[in-house]
Amino acid sequence: MTRAWQRMLSGRRLDLLDPTPMDIEIEDIAHGLAFVARWNGQTIGDWPYSVAEHSLLVEQIFTRQNPGIGARWRLAALLHDAPEYVLGDMISPVKAAIGQGYGELDRRLTAAIHLRFGLPAALPAAIKKAIKSADVISARLEAEQIAGFSKPEADKLFGKPDAATIRGLKIRLEPPATVRAEYVARFTTLLAEL
Repeated sequence: MTRAWQRMLSGRRLDLLDPTPMDIEIEDIAHGLAFVARWNGQTIGDWPYSVAEHSLLVEQIFTRQNPGIGARWRLAALLHDAPEYVLGDMISPVKAAIGQGYGELDRRLTAAIHLRFGLPAALPAAIKKAIKSADVISARLEAEQIAGFSKPEADKLFGKPDAATIRGLKIRLEPPATVRAEYVARFTTLLAEL
């Protein structure tokens, strides 16, 4: 049988086909996401823009769009791309070409991650939709600020974001070790609020 697990830096062996919550560690997630580049690395700057940075931005936008929302849902927003710590970040056209196999791996990992940190395996539809909204706004900002899209092109592809939601949001690329620490710190803060 082909090996279907990956050894994590924590020493855990994560079974990619049948992940369990006990094989999930936030440090592994933060480390992996800090080294996974968004936009296939096609961004300006001295550092790649990582999925960890994107996740921090999505959680910030989600919180702005949903004032007063509970910490558990802000945590869900932070963890929205967590499976990419082992699956990598694939642009939407590649995911579509791969088909259902990728989606099934992503669903299983998401469920294990959510259960590990006290979230429901599957998020309520309204929460999932709200996180997706923040995700699209984040992609819109990334497209224009660091991925070389013109403002009209980004508006056409991702929609025009609400000015109040994005006010003051400036993407700044940072080294992976810095982003990893910021991700763990934000996770720790949100977990303490549960």
